[in-house]
Amino acid sequence: MTDTPAAWCLEPIGIMRSPYKEKFGIPRQPGLVDVETRLELLPGFDRPEMLEGLTGFSHLWLTFVFHACVDQGWRARVRPPRLGGNTRIGVYASRSPFRPNHLGLSVVELLGVEMGKPVSLRLRGADLLDGTPVLDIKPYVPYVDALPDARGGFAPQAPAALAVRFGPAAQDAVADAPALRDMISAVLAQDPRPAYQADDAERVYGMRLAAVNLRFRIDAGVVEVLAVEPAP
Repeated sequence: MTDTPAAWCLEPIGIMRSPYKEKFGIPRQPGLVDVETRLELLPGFDRPEMLEGLTGFSHLWLTFVFHACVDQGWRARVRPPRLGGNTRIGVYASRSPFRPNHLGLSVVELLGVEMGKPVSLRLRGADLLDGTPVLDIKPYVPYVDALPDARGGFAPQAPAALAVRFGPAAQDAVADAPALRDMISAVLAQDPRPAYQADDAERVYGMRLAAVNLRFRIDAGVVEVLAVEPAP
């Protein structure tokens, strides 16, 4: 029997650049929102030979650190949003960020590789906070990674999306920015509210997304965007 080190020293190979500037509003799973992000590779891990053959794959696995949750520790039992935010299950049966080693795993679409400074991977569908340290990249291999007969436990299918509409002021703010409008619609359709929160049609929520601050409310399955304002 070999000795096991008490701790491993892991070094990030890259940093995620995404429009998700705060935890509130990040899609709860990868692939739910088709927003483009970038993974900037760090010096020493951006050598051209390390990227040879990568563009032959359409999707990648990213291993990363839930860095914004590390100071909050971990929990043996957690409350998944898909169970209403009140039912507790074992952390190993969840994708909660409050894990013993705060490691995450996401599958993302690879749009391209840019050999600039920094060397960057253009991605789509990531669910990572801006600034997330990425520890590893592996190719997604369909014949072993796509398992159509696998069971989804308490999350057998994607949740239903909400309808999104823009109020007059918000509509004016995105009139000349269709890409921004689409991103806002896609993110809010996933219902960023905490799962345990009771419906309150009068409550106004705020969220930072990319370079704007949003204000919105939700009533009867419809998101009304009230304001889209430049973030300070």
